[in-house]
Amino acid sequence: MTERPTLETIRLILRPFTLADAPEVQRLAGDRAIASTTLSIAHPYEDGMAERWISRHQDAFEQGTQYSFAITRRVDGALLGAIGLHPTPAHRHAELGYWIGVPYWNQGYTSEAAAAVLGYAFTVLRLHRVFAKHVTRNPASGRVMQKIGMTYEGTLRGHTLKWDVFEDVAVYGILAGEWAESNNG
Repeated sequence: MTERPTLETIRLILRPFTLADAPEVQRLAGDRAIASTTLSIAHPYEDGMAERWISRHQDAFEQGTQYSFAITRRVDGALLGAIGLHPTPAHRHAELGYWIGVPYWNQGYTSEAAAAVLGYAFTVLRLHRVFAKHVTRNPASGRVMQKIGMTYEGTLRGHTLKWDVFEDVAVYGILAGEWAESNNG
C-alpha cells in the first residue's frame, strides 16, 4: 500500500481522510448549501455515504484516478472540507474539485488549499493542465479559481442538471508553464 501524501500551508494541513472523519464529513457535506453549490454532492447526504466515499480513496490513489485531501486547520486539526484532483493520465490533465463547510466560508481556506494542490499537481504529478468548473450562481468558487491563477475559459450553458434545473457551468484552467511562471517569476 502506497502512503498518500500530506501537504502543508501556513494555516492548513491537507491530509488523507480517515474513517474517523466520516461523521464530520457527513455533518459538513450534509448542509444543503454545500450540495446546492457543488456539482456532485448529494442531498440529503445519507448515513454511510461518507464512509463509502472515504473507503475508496486509497484504491483511487494507487490507481492514479483520484487524489483526495481533507482540508484541516493546522492550529486545532478541525476538518474544514475536502479538495482533490481527478486526473486523466493519457492527457496529463486533472480536474480540481473542492468544498468547504459553511462555517468556514469566506476565510481564504479554499484558496490556500487549492494553491497547495496546484503545486502538487504540477511538481509531483507532473501534469500539463489543471482545470476546474463551478455553477455560475456560485461566484465565490470562481474567485477561488482566479486567486490561484486560473484563467476563465468559458461557460457551458445549461450543462448540468441539478435538482431539476439546468445550470450554467463556468470553466477555468491553468497550464504548468503558467503556474511555474507565476510561482517562480
